[in-house]
Amino acid sequence: MRFAPLYPLFYRILQPSFPKCLWSGKNTEPAIALTFDDGPHAEYTPELLKVLDRYGIMASFFWLGVCVEQSPWVAKSVYERGHWIGLHGYEHRSFPRLSPTQLQESLEKNQAAIAHACELDLEQVKTQIRDVRPPNGLFTPGILRHLQQWNYRPVMWSVVVEDWWRPGVSVVVDRVLRQVQNGSHIVLHDGWHGGEDVAAIAEELIPELLRAGYHFVTIDRLWQSCSPL
Repeated sequence: MRFAPLYPLFYRILQPSFPKCLWSGKNTEPAIALTFDDGPHAEYTPELLKVLDRYGIMASFFWLGVCVEQSPWVAKSVYERGHWIGLHGYEHRSFPRLSPTQLQESLEKNQAAIAHACELDLEQVKTQIRDVRPPNGLFTPGILRHLQQWNYRPVMWSVVVEDWWRPGVSVVVDRVLRQVQNGSHIVLHDGWHGGEDVAAIAEELIPELLRAGYHFVTIDRLWQSCSPL
């Protein structure tokens, strides 16, 4: 079942119920975050990077550890460009299906994969790369408590357009443009599901957002604007 029309409703219900997650930035300035899940991918991510480079856009990537291990050169390229990096788990497994021990191990393996691929000190990665977006957007209050106990920052979204179903580039772009507003936190995908279209989507979407007066910031900037934990 596809839920694209319901995501704005989910956001309005969940955001005030879980205020310690990062859902969006301030609605008083036209700063928005463009984020990508499920990568890096050996083909789709480099094509996306070309578009981001052309427009000088800094984005945020939430990586799967297994994909980092499969395409370490791509991960290093993303990191060296200065894009913000977050965690999506070692594999794409819903967090509520994991025990606390399994969840912690998944995130630590995620960080270790990034450290190895990007040639970084692991302790540096553990200190600096600690934003976590749950796969499928699924979490529980208990999971949030664990993330905060382990010094991770839970990150959600405000604009989700189901690009992973590949409804068409124009459909995805239209869905974003209908929902975007000051402070929006947009989720797209550069992995196996949906990544086929991600460069084309970015190529069409970014100029539209720029013409509308928005400027792009990273997840870290959104945290700063919202007085992070």
